[in-house]
Parts: sequence; structure tokens; C-alpha cells
Amino acid sequence: MRGADEPIRLAVADVARIGGHGLRSRPTRVLLSALGIAIGVAAMMAVLGISASSKAEVGRRLDRLGTNLLRVTPGRDATGEAASLPASAPRMISRIGPVTAVSAVGAVPVGVYRSDHVPSGRTSSVIVLAADTSVLATLGGSMSVGHWLSGPSQAFPTVVLGAAAADRLDTHELGTRLWLGRTWATVVGILQPLDLASELDQAALVGWDAARDYLGFDGSPSTVYLRATESQIGAVTDVLARTANPRSPGEVSVSRPSDALAARAATDSTLTALLLGLGGVALLVGGIGVANTMVISVLERRSEIGLRRALGATRRQIHAQFVTESLILSALGGLGGVTLGALVTIGYAVHQGWPWDLPPWAALSGVGLTVLIGVIAGLNPASRASRTSPTAALSAS
Repeated sequence: MRGADEPIRLAVADVARIGGHGLRSRPTRVLLSALGIAIGVAAMMAVLGISASSKAEVGRRLDRLGTNLLRVTPGRDATGEAASLPASAPRMISRIGPVTAVSAVGAVPVGVYRSDHVPSGRTSSVIVLAADTSVLATLGGSMSVGHWLSGPSQAFPTVVLGAAAADRLDTHELGTRLWLGRTWATVVGILQPLDLASELDQAALVGWDAARDYLGFDGSPSTVYLRATESQIGAVTDVLARTANPRSPGEVSVSRPSDALAARAATDSTLTALLLGLGGVALLVGGIGVANTMVISVLERRSEIGLRRALGATRRQIHAQFVTESLILSALGGLGGVTLGALVTIGYAVHQGWPWDLPPWAALSGVGLTVLIGVIAGLNPASRASRTSPTAALSAS
């Protein structure tokens, strides 16, 4: 049995109920303090969620486009001048066993203009490239409107514009005629943006035969694109330079376009770390706000503390009451922040057309951090409250 002077032991539920009652008596202050915590958690959740969604989108794009695409371009010769690829390079590369598809484009020494009266230097930064009929299939590209250079159309002056080139030339309708320096050509298609060959987004593409017959193209490829068996990418890369240009393999550059997307994801990770730091600062400010709220609460409720002490509440019970209040306050902010951060992530991902991804550990970390902040923020005010003398508190009231 409990002795007459033995203090009543409070259950966890009783401590939580008393702590919750203290918060319900000041709803506006509680809301503002919890909001500070929520903003910090929401910022961190949104940063992690958007970063994870961005990486999921990169992974989805790589799965769709494939990571087995390689690009061969001319490098520099011994004097530092731009080299060139032999006209036979695409044919030679196609003989490599694991290579499954080969296509090429070549630079054409003309500009593209809306009118034949435009000065020759004003090309709107749009280049003209000769393209063979398999380029679109090799790159896994698609048309926004119109059709690709195939069959008879590639032998006549017709043009397919890259997405950026169409914007720069302000040409979005099929049938528009463009001046290619030597002859008029008709726009027959506009490409969707090419993730693995962004250089073609800036180009006006004409058929290989048409470029040679009408535009003075010498038949030398400026870029060769190829697909190879995924498991043999390393082996193919090792022999590409010697195969493309046996006489001067050192003048050949080989790259893997999918690596650019991976590098972009790594850059995004660096930015994510910076933004997480800013979110952490916001969370720290929110924690200071909670501590300030609890200190003011202790000062305002000295009479309540004194009365509870006079009625037999121990220092430990007073300490537990105010720590619990701080903990509940922070937890409310944490849950609100996780919810807000999740909504921001989903909204942004849907707007961008990405698959949204919310790492479960991020939500658990957000709530865990707020609980830790709540405990730390409440320790000092709780200690001050528990040390309050009943007689001093009641006389001060």
C-alpha cells in the first residue's frame, strides 16, 4: 500500500494528458511555434522527396532510352587542330560483333534561314546536319509532328528540325520553306527533344543524299552513334577508336551519352546537400521558437506550478509535464511538416510529369528530429519549472 507521504505515481497517459491540457490553453501560441518546426521539416522533406523523384525520373529515362548508346566524334590532331572521321567510319564500326545499330550525321557547310535575303552570318545558332535514315531509330527518338527523313524524302531538299531549332527559327508548321544557303527546303517534321543527343536539338537535319547532291556535303561523318550489347560496352569502347580511324586512333573521341544524365544526377545530389543544410537551419530556428515558447509558458504559469507543488506534485512530475508539452508541440510540428513536405513533393513531381518518390526514412527522420528537438528544447524550461518553490510561486501570483 502507498504510504501517507508517498507521492502519487502518474502513468504515461496521465503525463500526456496534463501536457496536452497545457498546450490547449494557448492554441495560437502553440500553432505559431509548431508552424516554425513544420516549415523546417517540410523544407527538408520536400528537398529529399524532389531529389528522389528527380533520380527516379532519370532512372526511368535511362531505362527507356538505354545505356548502351555510344557516340564517336573527331578529336584533335597532333597540331591541336580539329580532326575528322573517315567516310568509312560508320561502315567499319558496323563490323564490330556486339554492335547492333550504327548511324551517322555530318556537318554541312551552309546556314539555315527563314529567307534568302537574310545575311549569311545570321544563322540563329542553328546548324545544318546531314543524317542517314537510321539516326532516329538508333537514338530512340520520336517526332513531335510530321515524319522522319526516310525513303524518297531523304534524297530531296526536305528538313527535319530539332526541338530547339524550331523555336529559334520560329518554325512550327509543316510545309514551311527554309533557305539552306544554296537551295530551298521544305520542313517535313519536328523532333521531340533528344535526351541522349541534345546537339541534334539545335540542328536542321537533311537527308544524306540530299546534302551531298544539293548542299556540297563531302560525305564525312561528324558524329557516329551506335548501339551495342549492354554486357559488351566496355569491350566495344576499347576498340572503337582504332576501328573508326585505324590510321590515327588518337584523333577519335568516344563517349557514352547516358553518363551525362548520371553526372547531372550527381550534380543534383550536391545541390540537395546544400538545400538540406538550409532546411536544417530552418528546423533549428523552429526548435529555438519551441524553447522560447516553453520558457514563456513557465514564467506565465508559476502560480499553477506552485499550486501543483503544494498539492503534492514532485519535481520529477513537474519536469515530466513540461518536457511532455515541448515534445507534443514539436511532434505536432513534425507531423505537419512531413505532411506538407509530402504534398509539395507530389505536387511538384506531378507538375513535372515525374514519378513521385518519398523515401520512408525521410519521413521517419523528420519526425525523429522533431522529437529530439522537443526534448532538448523542453529540458531547460522543465528544469526551471521543477525547481520553482511552491511558496515563492504562490506568493508571486
